[in-house]
Amino acid sequence: MRRWLALTVGLGWAAGLMVVLQARVLSRVVNLVFLEGQSLSGVGTLLAALLFIAVARAGLTWATDVTANRAAGQVKRGLRERFFAHVLALGPAYVRDERTGELVNTAVEGIESLDAYFSQYLPQLALTVLVPVTFLILVFPLDFLSGLVLLLTAPIIPVFMILIGNLADALTRKQWQSLSRMSAHFLDALQGLTTLKLFGRAKEQVQVIAQISDRFRDTTLGVLRVAFLSALVQEMVATISTAVVAVEIGLRLLYGHLSFEQAFFVLILAPEFYLPLRLLGTRFHASVAGVTAARRIFEVLESRQGDKVAPLPCPLVSLSTISFDDVHYAYDEGERPALNGISFQMEAGQRVALVGPSGAGKSTVAQLLLRFIEPQRGEIEVNSARLADVPTSEWRRQVAWVSQSPYLFNMSVAENIRLARPNATSDEIIRAAQLAHAHEFIQALLQGYGTVIGERGARLSGGQAQRIALARAFLKDAPLLILDEATSNLDPETEASLQEATVRLMQGRMTLVIAHRLSTVYRADRIIVLDAGRVVEMGTHASLLNQRGVYWRLVNAYDVERGV
Repeated sequence: MRRWLALTVGLGWAAGLMVVLQARVLSRVVNLVFLEGQSLSGVGTLLAALLFIAVARAGLTWATDVTANRAAGQVKRGLRERFFAHVLALGPAYVRDERTGELVNTAVEGIESLDAYFSQYLPQLALTVLVPVTFLILVFPLDFLSGLVLLLTAPIIPVFMILIGNLADALTRKQWQSLSRMSAHFLDALQGLTTLKLFGRAKEQVQVIAQISDRFRDTTLGVLRVAFLSALVQEMVATISTAVVAVEIGLRLLYGHLSFEQAFFVLILAPEFYLPLRLLGTRFHASVAGVTAARRIFEVLESRQGDKVAPLPCPLVSLSTISFDDVHYAYDEGERPALNGISFQMEAGQRVALVGPSGAGKSTVAQLLLRFIEPQRGEIEVNSARLADVPTSEWRRQVAWVSQSPYLFNMSVAENIRLARPNATSDEIIRAAQLAHAHEFIQALLQGYGTVIGERGARLSGGQAQRIALARAFLKDAPLLILDEATSNLDPETEASLQEATVRLMQGRMTLVIAHRLSTVYRADRIIVLDAGRVVEMGTHASLLNQRGVYWRLVNAYDVERGV
């Protein structure tokens, strides 16, 4: 990127030199023809040189734009890749606290708005110093007084630009915040369209979005007013300064203190001298939106990364034990405790069920095992080593997870299943779908495994989407299986047929079942009961019933709910 920016500045400076040569040759031609009576043939060589310089100037200007856009393109591509990779590394725990629409707006519109900053403002900032200084170096030996006037009037434009720019910066920040809120609210409304329609609140959301749009329009008009005011001031200062130069040149030319050729040369250069300064002001306002967006971009990039990649002395070949030792975790910067010192152990081949009332901390345990969050106190150990010392990517290869609400992408069925193992063959995908009892309905789709299923699996039923997610787990074939009520969206017949396949999947694997319905935990080797972020009971189904504690009350409440 730096190489392209340097090349852009170099080409722009060379174009500035062509302006000087063009002015010099033009002033010479006019002097020869109108004052010395030269014929067309006498200035033919100079006219050819003038044509060559004009073409060279146009070519250099075009090349400057090309290299500037190339530099901006590289910056945007690198920043977008870095932004997306960092958000992925931060994980769901970070995204859950942010508005998705605002993040998308930052990643797309925010990074795109940096184009003007890198392709226009930064190169122009350097050219604003190089080109006028070059002009002054050439003008001072020919006409000291004109050079002095140019030198004294040049700083006026940047001073006004800075004064007005401070106001523009505040307004642009407000404009960007309005745009981000509008994007986030619009996405929320689209994602919740079914709910809005159901409750008859869709028209109200139209009014809300209209109000947000009005605020965005007002702030945008405010930014434009400042930009127009800045342009007016810059043009007035440049015009008045050029007029001052023209007047003092004209007076000295009138009284014979300056030759016509020198006077005409300086007069041609005067507007070109102020042009880089005027362009800087214009491009500053074009880049302000990008600078404002950059604050938000780097705010995300500087967020603490959730994934900690640490060296591992030896590869994690197998899982024998996973231990939670006095693990604490609280959300909202410690204001909302979720786990308060839980301790338990899981062993290879063991089926462990995690039960408890809503808010007991079951999902937080899963988030910790998936490495989306890290313990704030205590340790999680795997094979007697700290889990925090295992690289996150290495650990997640050992884990298969089926959530209660699986996310399906707007890709084909096969591509959605293949996410679990990118190098899987078509036969392996079909086998995984058969184990998840998904093969039959997939074959019935219009294009079978090549059918695109829409965002969030919009073209599938809830049960079908759940079976696609189960097929991923079968395909991954990982030693640790986490089931977050994996059969919750299936009809009774399909659920019953799936139990056998699920039991077969569990064999030889360490399995954690996060249970919301107690019918799924009766056959677990060990049941861990959580309440208020603590382990309050632990044992088999029968032993826990005999204790007549929290688990016994949960079972009774569940039986009453089912009418047993």
